[in-house]
Amino acid sequence: MMEQDKLIERARYDVRAQLQMAGLSMIDEVPLGSKTMAVFLQSPYVWYEQKISKWIQPSHRVLELGAGTGLHTWALLQTGALVTASDISPNSLSLLKLQFKNVSGNLKTEVADMENLPFDDSSFDVIASAGSLSYGDPYLVDSEIRRVLRPGGKLICVDSLNHNPVYRMNRWLHYLRGNRSMSTLKRMPNLARIRALGEGFSSVNVRYFGALSFAMPVVARLLDENTAKAASDRIDQLLDVRRLAFKFVIVAHDFA
Repeated sequence: MMEQDKLIERARYDVRAQLQMAGLSMIDEVPLGSKTMAVFLQSPYVWYEQKISKWIQPSHRVLELGAGTGLHTWALLQTGALVTASDISPNSLSLLKLQFKNVSGNLKTEVADMENLPFDDSSFDVIASAGSLSYGDPYLVDSEIRRVLRPGGKLICVDSLNHNPVYRMNRWLHYLRGNRSMSTLKRMPNLARIRALGEGFSSVNVRYFGALSFAMPVVARLLDENTAKAASDRIDQLLDVRRLAFKFVIVAHDFA
C-alpha cells in the first residue's frame, strides 16, 4: 500500500507540474513561499524563512527535501548557499529549474526518494523541508537525514501537526476527494515525530502555530485578513497550543 501510494503521489505531482509549465512566469513575477498564502496562514512560513535567513550561510551546502516546484526554494537560494532541491517528481523539478533559470547559479536538482537519498554520508551542512515529511516512512526519512547531514549540521523544517481533530478531519476529507493518499494521513507528523527529528542534535527549538487557523477565514471575512492574523498569533502566544497547532517549525542545531 505504501509503495503504491508513493507512485500515486509522484504521478499526481508530475501531472500538476506539467500543466503548470504552460503558464510559467519568471521568478520576479510569481509570489513564492509565505507570500502565496492567506495573510492569517503565513506566520509559520514567515518564521521558517526567517530561520533560513538567520542560520544558513553562503558557504553551506543545503539539501531541500520534497522541493516540489520550488515554492519554498527561493528562500534557500537567497542565502547564497549551494542548494540541492530534491523531489520524487521529475516534472516538478523540471518546472523548478525553469522557474529559477535566471538565478540558478547556486542551484542543483536531484530526483530522489527521501527514504533512500542518492547522496554520500555527511554531504550537507543543512537539511530543509517544507511540508514534505508525510511523504516518506518516518524511520527511513529520519535515518537518511542523519546519514547525509554533516557533524555540526542543522535541520530546519516547517510542517503540519496531526493532533487537532479539526485539521485531521479536513485531511480525511481531502483523502476522500482523492487529493491525498492514505499513507500521507498515517505519516502526518505528531509530537513523537518531532522528538524523533531532534534526536542527535545538541539544541532543538520548536515553535507551534495556528490553534485556531480553521476559524480565521470567518474572522477575515467579518473584519480583515490582518486582524485575523493578529488574533491567531495572539492566541498562539497566550495558550500552550502544542497539541492544537496547525503547523510547527523545528530548528535543530549541531548534529553530533
